[in-house]
Amino acid sequence: MGIEGDLSAHGLSERDISSTFVKGMAVLKAFDDNNTRLTLTDIAGITGLDRASVRRLTLTLVYLGYARKDGRHFSLTPRVLILAGSFLRGNRFGSHIQPLLNRYARGFGCAISLAIADEDAAVYVAQSSSQEEAVTFGFTVGSRLPLLHTAIGRMMLAYGEATWRAACIRELGFEQYTPDTEMDRAEIERRVEICRTQGYAISNGEFDAGVTGFAVPVGRPGDLRAVVGMSQPNFELRDEEMRLRRISELQQVAQELGRSGLFEAG
Repeated sequence: MGIEGDLSAHGLSERDISSTFVKGMAVLKAFDDNNTRLTLTDIAGITGLDRASVRRLTLTLVYLGYARKDGRHFSLTPRVLILAGSFLRGNRFGSHIQPLLNRYARGFGCAISLAIADEDAAVYVAQSSSQEEAVTFGFTVGSRLPLLHTAIGRMMLAYGEATWRAACIRELGFEQYTPDTEMDRAEIERRVEICRTQGYAISNGEFDAGVTGFAVPVGRPGDLRAVVGMSQPNFELRDEEMRLRRISELQQVAQELGRSGLFEAG
């Protein structure tokens, strides 16, 4: 689609890339929230690879311990967490960011999430865990959210690089998640621009029916490091003042994260 795998954006050419490794990663990524147990035929259909290649690559994952075989079906093993764990530990998510999110969540009474952009999706990399959280929505670290119809995603687009933002709005596929999902790309672009202008994002019922999402950036336009977000059922939001209060609360979190130095450019 041109959003993921742009060689020129990385100063690379085809000869720099291992096509076998790319195919192996495609097999690994075939497993997701909706596809936890797959047959070789399933994987071939998802990845577009031929069945013989899928068989070799999947059995290699089994050999390496990243997948298990149960009859005709395959599933991932906990070993895949090692890949994510190295990133999370290296960036001090557990030792610094998680406690900070927990502290604010206790005060606000809402779960707080931190996400970063991963090509065509927003990925949760940290989430508060507090007994004071009145409502949670089932997302965990590693959950991927669409960019076009969530507050977190639109905030990423708003403060992201202009060419990437335009490509996402123009090319990313989406579905009508709820009756309130905005289906017009020009209107989505307009709403993203509003987020960029005002410095925060609010999305009402476009991804989860009856739920409003709030998000603010950690970083500046064109230099976005992460996005902090929370969600709340609409029946708890009495008026516009309460919505803006949520934004103000998230801005406190983002400001402390910004001061922490955890998101300095590497």
